[in-house]
Amino acid sequence: MIKIGITGQSGFIGQHLYNTLGLYPQEFERIEFKRSYFEDQQALTNFVAQCDVIVHLAAVNRHNDPNQIYNTNINLVTKLIDALNYTNSKAHVLFSSSSQEGLDNLYGKSKKEGREMLEQWAGATDAKLSGMLIPNVFGPFGQPYYNSFVATFCHQLTHNAQPVILNDSLVKLIYVGDVVNQILLLIRAGKESTQQAVFATEEKKVSEVLELLETYKTQYLMQGIIPALNSNFELNLFNTFRGYIDHGTHYPVAYTKHTDERGAFVEIIRLNAGGQVSFSTTVPGITRGNHYHTRKIERFAVIKGKALIQLRKIGGTEVLNFYLDGNSPAYVDMPIWFTHNIKNIGEEELLTNFWINEFYDPNDPDTYFETV
Repeated sequence: MIKIGITGQSGFIGQHLYNTLGLYPQEFERIEFKRSYFEDQQALTNFVAQCDVIVHLAAVNRHNDPNQIYNTNINLVTKLIDALNYTNSKAHVLFSSSSQEGLDNLYGKSKKEGREMLEQWAGATDAKLSGMLIPNVFGPFGQPYYNSFVATFCHQLTHNAQPVILNDSLVKLIYVGDVVNQILLLIRAGKESTQQAVFATEEKKVSEVLELLETYKTQYLMQGIIPALNSNFELNLFNTFRGYIDHGTHYPVAYTKHTDERGAFVEIIRLNAGGQVSFSTTVPGITRGNHYHTRKIERFAVIKGKALIQLRKIGGTEVLNFYLDGNSPAYVDMPIWFTHNIKNIGEEELLTNFWINEFYDPNDPDTYFETV
């Protein structure tokens, strides 16, 4: 069992890494970290003493005063090294640096010098250090106007604002899930102090990204159409976009129900992507689901009976409740990293139509069980 602590656990990359480690309870034990530890020497020392691996993600990357960025980031590294030395720790430290190391700005300088300080510590103590050069990271739950222009654009497009491109440059991008996967590879491999990992990237113009996001807004948010997703990058960007929708007000989405003397007709889903369609019947009082996905797109459409669909973000406590009735057909889409379920709350059989964007693979189900 590898004991892993994450400074910056509640940050963008930190929460994704923390939640992903939780998928491997037989391999990893998560050591809790709080922001206040950097202001409490004893708490930081106790944290460091427990860890076999420390992933140092805590940093400031935006501030009105660039000197504050530099001073804060260097101070965090200094405090971490002091705690490592005090505990005689031989932990494998993974340091999150940036592709901005080579640029002439104080954020890049703080990252480069912080990495060099940890390299000196590792060399003097025969410990392990993996430096990670990470480009622009995007994904669900990133802070708009802080973590990434992708986060800002997604927030604006889902909240009736129009993004503005200030510099249509080529940008190196990486999905947060891919960052986490590469961190896990480094942890499992136990890289030596000379190792420096340069993470794989996509390279896109800002206008290319915005064009895709605007397509997702038009087709998905406004028309309910699942757009064509022609690569893993587009799938990840679409799932990122979905993460910025206000689920509590957007769902459930009502269908158009056509009726005549023969009965009724309801169009369930329009697809520019493939996938798998299925249905279930559920007897009164029974709950299905209580699981979540990390990549799949899924739609629940209630077409007969009464149902309660519930969503809760992994790591959160707020539960979103959606009441659906087959007499007024509607759907709810399942965002990634939200555990969800569906319960028959009526007195008759519940009939639900399910669509998911990929075929079910028992060897790679992307389904993790957790009660809402």
